[in-house]
Amino acid sequence: MKFTKMHGAGNDYIYVNCFEEAVAEPTALAVEISNRNFGIGSDGLVLIMPSTVADVRMRMFNADGSEAEMCGNGIRCVAKYAYDHRLVRRKRMNIETGAGVLTVELLTKAADLVEQVQVNLGTPRLLRGDIPMTGDPEKKALNIAIEVLERTFRATCVSMGNPHCVIFVDNLAAFPVSEFGRHIERHPFFPNRTNVEFVRVMSRTEVKQRTWERGAGETLACGTGAAAVTVAGVLNGLTDRKIVNHLRGGDLEMEWRETGEVLMTGPAVEVFNGVYIPR
Repeated sequence: MKFTKMHGAGNDYIYVNCFEEAVAEPTALAVEISNRNFGIGSDGLVLIMPSTVADVRMRMFNADGSEAEMCGNGIRCVAKYAYDHRLVRRKRMNIETGAGVLTVELLTKAADLVEQVQVNLGTPRLLRGDIPMTGDPEKKALNIAIEVLERTFRATCVSMGNPHCVIFVDNLAAFPVSEFGRHIERHPFFPNRTNVEFVRVMSRTEVKQRTWERGAGETLACGTGAAAVTVAGVLNGLTDRKIVNHLRGGDLEMEWRETGEVLMTGPAVEVFNGVYIPR
């Protein structure tokens, strides 16, 4: 099976061109190839597929084999692959995801290769029933209390097509992300589990983020998580609508427009190509 390794701000996935390749069991394959000792090594598997409603379709599987609705860093890499490998030769394209059809704008460099991608991630969903969360489905989860390991955090929950739980902390560098992230991911509030963002506000226009990603553990970046952080910052009166988010793997430029859509601009990098022999 031919594959391409790509990353967006360090959030790395194995990409398979399903215009040419067939993947019969993506759940099992995701677990196999994501292993950093016995596989290729990645945060998961992304399939680039034909679509009947958009230019291409994206399916994304976490390292534990669970399928996710969307991946902000992943969709930028799908756009880069589709353009650079000549599946689509337009610098504005539509990509079908589990969270709907999203529009991307491509920024190319001198060799006509994609360097940065801007994604319109759509409008955040704030009601508990849409995230989804337990409790009154018509209420928002804004600055709510969440208890894990005998500690209480204040959290704001947002769906960007996939669920996120945003928690603002003071000492982000020393925060035990793995210890608390794994328990919040599976908290009874979240029937489909959740991604968890731990955030330090640096100023009205800058934040730092660490992410415990559902099904993958701590990753170097999370694009939909950065969108959720942008929304949560505004809702809690902590940040402006336009910010730079410093993630462990790089920076993302974020904007929550007055019209409701969240825009994300960030890098997409092709690391290497290869051939994998599934076990």
